[in-house]
Amino acid sequence: MLQKVFYVCVRITVLFLLGLNVRRRDLLPARGPAIIVANHNSHLDTMVLMALMPLSRLKDVKPVAAADYFFSSPWKAWLSDHVLGIIPVERGRKDKHSDPLQGCYDALDAGQVLILFPEGSRGEPETMTELKKGVSHLAERFPDAPVVPVFTHGLGKALPRGSFLLVPFFCDIFVGKPVTWTGDRSQFMNELKDRFQALASEKTFAPWE
Repeated sequence: MLQKVFYVCVRITVLFLLGLNVRRRDLLPARGPAIIVANHNSHLDTMVLMALMPLSRLKDVKPVAAADYFFSSPWKAWLSDHVLGIIPVERGRKDKHSDPLQGCYDALDAGQVLILFPEGSRGEPETMTELKKGVSHLAERFPDAPVVPVFTHGLGKALPRGSFLLVPFFCDIFVGKPVTWTGDRSQFMNELKDRFQALASEKTFAPWE
């Protein structure tokens, strides 16, 4: 219940304070196993993508994020677990025998939808960096799970990195067709990269955007 209330508030805030244009929202998977992958510029990224999902399915939508940041203090851990529903991934783990993606495997096994950011950490607004290969390991293990690319524009300026003040800024969400596992890691990553580039080029933005 707390999670639903939080994301209803996020949805209202985004729609009325920022303004949001979503293209091909119908391509977002409401049921899993499925993986949503997006560019990462702001803490708004996760919240907005979650707010786009049906409220009745929120409990089965799991963002994936770094444990060392989102679980670094008791209050962050409580918020991440009980409100955001985050699956923590250990970066630079000491136990080399454990798989940092095990929580993701478990979620996909349970038929849930993952939201992850293959760039890793947040970058400059609307500028994508090299994609990490973790998503390809998930796709290989769950070849029937669609990997849906999403390119967001404006969220990195509406809530810039290091800022806690929301800036009114119109935002766009471009949802692409799913990418499926092909059996080849390099081919899969190249196709995902190409799909992101195509989404990013869909709209011509003014220089100040």
